[in-house]
Amino acid sequence: MKIVIGLGGHALLRRDEEATAANQLANIASSARVLAPLVRDHSVLLTHGNGPQIGLLALRESAVAPESAQPLDVLGAQTEGLIGHLLAQEFRTHVRGVDLAVVLTQVRVDPDDPAFDRATKPIGPVYEEQEARELSSQRGWELVEEDGGWRRAVASPTPLEVLELTSIRRLYSARTLVICAGGGGIPVARDRDGRVRGLEAVVDKDATSGLLAASLDADLLLLLTDVDALYRDYGTPDESPVSEIRAGEALAWAGDLPEGSIGPKLRAAAAFVAATGGEAVIGALDDAERIVAGEAGTRVLPDPDSRRSKPS
Repeated sequence: MKIVIGLGGHALLRRDEEATAANQLANIASSARVLAPLVRDHSVLLTHGNGPQIGLLALRESAVAPESAQPLDVLGAQTEGLIGHLLAQEFRTHVRGVDLAVVLTQVRVDPDDPAFDRATKPIGPVYEEQEARELSSQRGWELVEEDGGWRRAVASPTPLEVLELTSIRRLYSARTLVICAGGGGIPVARDRDGRVRGLEAVVDKDATSGLLAASLDADLLLLLTDVDALYRDYGTPDESPVSEIRAGEALAWAGDLPEGSIGPKLRAAAAFVAATGGEAVIGALDDAERIVAGEAGTRVLPDPDSRRSKPS
């Protein structure tokens, strides 16, 4: 089976966990152990989040030398290389003899995307309100409320094209484990003269994962995070897990959820299913094998009246 796996940033640095190198290494090692059986048995392309990591880098940059702080596209490249390096080390340990490639990935977006007019994508740690307000005042940050606190928010334009797609396709077709599009990829635009330039934004990892899955004719888009499923009436005594949902309902539901929630995953899953007729599943990293076996997670299925079919 051809599977595109999106590994959430919170699977690499768990909520309320101190952002130490030791914690991140432990989580990455655990992720590789869990996913190793899927890599052995299937053709796997792995993307990963970087929200906590890029936010911390940006915080350090602005604290040490705000006048010369690196832009977000450069910080995105740094985190993509860092996390890709650590994942590669662990997969080479847990899946001996695997062909593996880490691809630094640029993703073209529209510089006139309305997303640049509003900051919605949370990055970095969660702050208490007073500290968040002070940081916002000092550094000009926009804030969004999340997880009972506040996080920095940045622009998140829609991914349109993965510039390295041809190389990724060749590697993937050769049964290479491809680790790419970290943090959704590095947001870039093409000028009229063809020059590629980075942009001050981050791309949603799940949206890029869905774009890659459709472009590579994947059978399954697997979006892994730190929750085991989508829940109706979440946080109430009546909450209940959703095992299956149709793409149309998933897309409508995603529109009512904030960006820092499971909403972007629902939107990406629904878009992939609607475009290809394939399947997408959202669930917990630790349940990855059970999810592929159809025993866990929330499965997003094509609408009954859809005329789309899985590409051959």
